[in-house]
Amino acid sequence: METNAPSASNAPADDLAVVNAFYATLLSAAPQLTEEGLYAVLSRDFVSEPTPPAGSGAQGMFKTLKFFAQVVPDLSWQPQEILTNGNRYTVRSKASGTPVGPFLGIEPATGKRFEIMSIDILTVEDGKVVHSYHVEDWATAIRQLTE
Repeated sequence: METNAPSASNAPADDLAVVNAFYATLLSAAPQLTEEGLYAVLSRDFVSEPTPPAGSGAQGMFKTLKFFAQVVPDLSWQPQEILTNGNRYTVRSKASGTPVGPFLGIEPATGKRFEIMSIDILTVEDGKVVHSYHVEDWATAIRQLTE
């Protein structure tokens, strides 16, 4: 069941706000993202698994998001469902966008849009995301961009 306003019934409101900011402030607003905005959401000791293409830690995530902002400037991540277990949040989301340059080995850009599913498990401590396990359905994006 999809919802327009994801919620988690037993989640601390501040932690849920951090989870939502992860999608709205970081993933969906990368063109405007600053380091100040990054560290408003991520811990300085942030760990992402798998490691982002641009490197580990919060800075690797920052560089990766900035790359995505250049190649897919309209990239949007929309949480569809958020489940909680203590300070851990499992988020099913949709990512969509239209690449304007080489992306996922597809050159030149096709002008086509993709929409994929992603699953994240985020851990929030002291008002920051400290850990993210994530998987995105990039194979579907490649198919949508090349068909």
